[in-house]
Amino acid sequence: MLNLTTLSTNAVKPVIPDGYSPNALEQLWFNIFSGDMNPTIKLALILFAWHEFVFYSRFFPYLILDQIPYFRQYKIQADKQVSNETLLKVTRHVSISQITTQLPMMILFKPIVETLGMRFLEAPFPSVPLIVLQNVFFMLAEDTYHYWGHRALHWGWLYKNIHKQHHEYQATFGIAAEYASVAEVLILGIGFFIGPVIWSLFSMGAWVAGDACDAGGMLQWVLGGCGGHYASSQYSLHVFTVFMWLALRLVLTVDNHCGYDFPWSIRHFFPVWAGADWHDYHHLAFIGNYGSTFRYWDWICGTDVGYIKHTAKKAEMLQRSGGAKKTN
Repeated sequence: MLNLTTLSTNAVKPVIPDGYSPNALEQLWFNIFSGDMNPTIKLALILFAWHEFVFYSRFFPYLILDQIPYFRQYKIQADKQVSNETLLKVTRHVSISQITTQLPMMILFKPIVETLGMRFLEAPFPSVPLIVLQNVFFMLAEDTYHYWGHRALHWGWLYKNIHKQHHEYQATFGIAAEYASVAEVLILGIGFFIGPVIWSLFSMGAWVAGDACDAGGMLQWVLGGCGGHYASSQYSLHVFTVFMWLALRLVLTVDNHCGYDFPWSIRHFFPVWAGADWHDYHHLAFIGNYGSTFRYWDWICGTDVGYIKHTAKKAEMLQRSGGAKKTN
């Protein structure tokens, strides 16, 4: 149960081990979050500001590319252009949704942090390999939840009343990544937290395999053995890592909706990666390709059959045309 007493105005202070000197990034983090302001509200506002900065910073480059004729060759549906009216409509809706839906949700983040035993103002920060490992796990967990949750939203009443708005445009564009109903934002937004929650439960020893490990829990056993050789806090999730995960997730979702498929897009080098080409077909056909980051669930469940036929047909048309790019 969430500890809502964290809504108090008690100030928070850095926890720094004796003899440890924080690096520049850690010191910046402490300076931002230390102080007398309500820590619950402050964390929510800074998390929201970070969300807005990353989201729009990732979207604006694609908006610029739309104005440069050279990049038209990389548009997946080059015959469909986004009008200024559409862009304004979607931007207005997304901005209002972010303020009225996502920001209030972020007020719950501080109680969640304390309930799950996440590190917040503790030093040192986790190592880069650990942050990478955690984010890979988060991507896998989110993708699994998103596949099944997204697929469910395409069933009858759920599609008509919850998911239909997101499919208003067949040709995707970056900012439309968050163009969705309040219910969809809440339902699919849960996927963002699945990985961090599971990781935190393991690292705090919530699920312990008998007497296999001490307070470090099962994660300690998996990553470093038992017998008290490692403190559980060594693998505890840090709020800094959650900020990195939020940035990664925003970049990926904007990229999936950007409407461009470049020669350097990840999917060309990592076949299990979804990417814009994958998700663009989902909006074009209204069905299939339900995964968010990876393709494996669609492969396993056979929900990529339409996409496979579609890409084969495009390849055949391209060959017949002598290599000229064809649009969807």
